[in-house]
Parts: sequence; structure tokens; C-alpha cells
Amino acid sequence: MQKIKFNELDVSKEILQAVEEMGFEETTPIQAKAIPAILNGEDIVGQAQTGTGKTAAFGIPLLESVDDSDNNVQTIILCPTRELAIQVAEELKQLAKYKNRLYTLPVYGGQSINRQIRALKKGVQIVIGTPGRVMDHIRRGTLKLNKVNYFVLDEADVMLDMGFIDDIESILRDIPDQRQTLFFSATIPRQIKRLSKKYQKKSNFVKVAHENLTVPSIEQLYYEIRRNDKLKALSRLLDYTNPELAIVFCNTRRMVDDLNIKLQARGYLSDAIHGGLNQNQRDQVMNKFRKGIIEVLVATDVAARGIDVDNVEAVFNYDLPQDTDYYVHRIGRTGRAGKSGQAHNFVVGKDIYKLRDIQKYTKSKIKRSEIPTQDDIQQAQFDKFSEELSDYMDSNNLRKYIELIEDLIDERYSAIEIAAALMKKSFERENEAEANNEASFGDTGAEPGMVRLFINIGKKDRVSPRHIVGAIAGETGMSGSLIGAIDIYDNFTFVEVPREKGHEVLQIMKDNYIKGNKINIEAARAK
Repeated sequence: MQKIKFNELDVSKEILQAVEEMGFEETTPIQAKAIPAILNGEDIVGQAQTGTGKTAAFGIPLLESVDDSDNNVQTIILCPTRELAIQVAEELKQLAKYKNRLYTLPVYGGQSINRQIRALKKGVQIVIGTPGRVMDHIRRGTLKLNKVNYFVLDEADVMLDMGFIDDIESILRDIPDQRQTLFFSATIPRQIKRLSKKYQKKSNFVKVAHENLTVPSIEQLYYEIRRNDKLKALSRLLDYTNPELAIVFCNTRRMVDDLNIKLQARGYLSDAIHGGLNQNQRDQVMNKFRKGIIEVLVATDVAARGIDVDNVEAVFNYDLPQDTDYYVHRIGRTGRAGKSGQAHNFVVGKDIYKLRDIQKYTKSKIKRSEIPTQDDIQQAQFDKFSEELSDYMDSNNLRKYIELIEDLIDERYSAIEIAAALMKKSFERENEAEANNEASFGDTGAEPGMVRLFINIGKKDRVSPRHIVGAIAGETGMSGSLIGAIDIYDNFTFVEVPREKGHEVLQIMKDNYIKGNKINIEAARAK
């Protein structure tokens, strides 16, 4: 189906502004079909898998239709799990960013019900929850249904498989008949058809063919490795493939943070994004990623929703997703705008069975591959050097240098031997610069004219930017105003100083102390 630009839809400027900031320009097939129908007041059954944009498909028209001057609950969205409820709530919050009087609330087990009750008393228009917790609030009288105009059943087939049919029907019976009822499901079993016939009014069946989820432009590979070898494997693959932009997926926030720190310590330009960050923090990370200031984005599935960056060349599943649905969504972050992409999957132990389920679900072949060796990486560097050299020779006038080489040729050396010696010397200089940052900084990932330094203390040592500035300025005599960006993490810190002052700072601060901590300081390494 032909896509539609969001600005062609009959939605408010507040929604369009939020959609634009989330990086979306065109609708997905399910959005193109569902949004106009829902805005038109129709009951629909939408068949679409996770990762096809279905949350926005029902979220955008609901946010448009809800009366934000009325603080009563007007919309109920049921989800099978707390994780999905949180995901849906977070995406709706992003979409409603500029609707200042519209409030959403996720309700699920495992979170304080008293906190949820207080929020409901203050007034919310949209409740997203699991059936058990929604029923609990209904029984307590803390969730009133008399003003509900919209009901959404998300992942309907999963809800039925989990045995929620009685709870769903109980909630539907209590909601006023004059409502709009929307079902979304990956499959349409007989029970969903029965629910539709019983609780919807002339429902419109909206389907996105499974074929729309295929990703032929993406090369999919997997590596059987030990758990402790994951970081080494990721580092080698990043060095070998050298992607312009890459996304690394982990299943938990803690793993995302931990892996990001380890990548940064190894000199990669990386940052983390997950549900634990506030919206402003997420926006900052995504802006840096879009601009190429960071090249590796470490993310959870929740945070990855809405990532729409065309030049992502590779996706790494550091952890295989818990649900097969998420696999398509993850690898769909690459291979965009007609470009090719790669998806690398790390398989540990029994993950091989999960991989088989993913292949069956996606109807795609994921090829087994081997982690590159150091020799492979070196050969890739040679190949890249040769390609760059060819481009350089094609675009530059080398007559003066050709004459110089001709003068060097005698009975002892051929032109090939001279070229080989120059190439070897170039690589040796590059390796020497990387091995000895004090001799040559190279690219440290700093702003122009600055050099980025690594210090092995961080938040756990209770240091702040003023401690870093005070120590460097006090010991070196350099003005604190010359010190640039300071990024403090749990276990280490990055600080930028003028490049001409870099060697001096390294020499004076080596084995010095900051806030009572003996430090190690060295030049950071960009990838």
C-alpha cells in the first residue's frame, strides 16, 4: 500500500510536531489504513505484528479524539503484559508531548496501587493497563467507566492465549455501548471474530500482510559464542564492519548501561538509551546519534520504538529478544531508505532454540558465521586503505611525487618495493600513535581544536565537574575557562582540553589526585 505523509492526515499541529520530533515522516501500512478509519469513528479489527507501528495507528486518532478539558477517564487500552503496557504508555506520552492537558496512566501489577489511585483521583483521560489491575481498580471504584468512549484491545490473540477472555468481556460489558471499539492482533482466531461480532458495530477489518514485514535488504547472521565472549565479539565485529551508525540491543536497562560504559572505555563513540531516561535525556541521545556525534547506540526494545534513522548500517542483538515479535522491529532499524544493512545475532547455549523460532516466525534464513580474527580485522583495514588510496590517486595530481619515486628507483629497489615500504611505514605510524597517546593524540572524538582525555574516576567517587576543573586548572595553571565538555559516568570521566595543552595536562596530572583519589589519565580513543 502507498504510504501517506503524516502532514497529509487530518490531525492537529501538536500531534504533527510530536511525530516529527520522534523521527517519523511517513505512515506505516497499518497506520495508513487504520488512522483515517478510526478518525472517522469506525470500529476496526487491525491485523498487524509488533514493530509495524500499530501503537501510533490507534494512539494518534485517540489522542485527537479525547476531550482534554474533561479529566474523566475516556479511553481504556488493555495490554497482555506490564512490559507492553509500559511501552504503549511511553509512546502515547511522546505523541501527546504538546497536548499539555492530556494525561495518560499505565496501571499494572507490581507497582503501588495507591500511587495509581492518587493519579486517577487527580484526573487522567487515558488508562493503559493489564486486565487484572484494570479489574482491580473497577472493583475498588477507583476507575470509573461511565465516561469511556474508546476501548482498545492490544495484542488480542495473546490476551486470549493467556486466558483473559472473561476479564475482557466483563470490562466491555461495563463500558457504555456508545463507544468506539478497536481490536489489534497479529492473528485473527475464531474467538476474536466472536468478540468483534458481539461488541463492535459494523467493524472494518484492516490487515497488513505478513509479507510487508520481510526485510530482504538485510543480511542476517548469527554467532555461537560463550557468554563471557560477547564483549570481545562485539568489539571485533565493530572494528571489522566499521559501520557508520550501529544499534546494539540488550534486554535490560542494567545491561545497556553496563555495556555502554565498557564500549566507551574501549574508545567507541557510544551512548545508551532506555526507559529509565526522561524524555529530554532521550532526545539529547537521539540528536547526537542522528548527527553522528555518537556512532553506537546501545538500547532496549522500549527505547528503540520510534527510532527512524536512515543510515544505520548494522544492528547487533547482544541479547536475543525475549519475544520473537521484537526481532522484526529491531532489525528493521537498518536497511532503510533503499540501503542494505546487517543484523548480527549473538547466540549463547539454549538461545539456538530461540533463534530457530525467530527464523520460523520471520520466514527468513539467518546464516551462521564466525567472529572475525585479528588477521581478518587487519585485512579489512588493508582493504579499506587500498580503496581510499585508489580514490586519492584518482582525484589528485601526483606528477611531482611520481618524479620523486622515479629518482629513487635504481638497481636495488623496484617501484613496488618502494610503495610497499611507504604503506608499511604509514601503518606503523598509525599503530604507534594509537599505542602511545602521549606521542600523538590522533582522533579522540573531541570537538575541533580539543583533545578528549580519559580519567579513571567517576560518580561512584563522588566527583563533579568542579572537582575535575579545579584539579586540572590548579595543577597546570591553565584557566578553567579553557576546559571543554566534561562527561562523568559511574566509573570514569571524559574531559576535553585544548589540543596544544594536552601533553602538558597528561604529564602533570599523571598519578595525581582528584578529591583524594589517585588517578590514571590518558588520551581517549575514537573508533
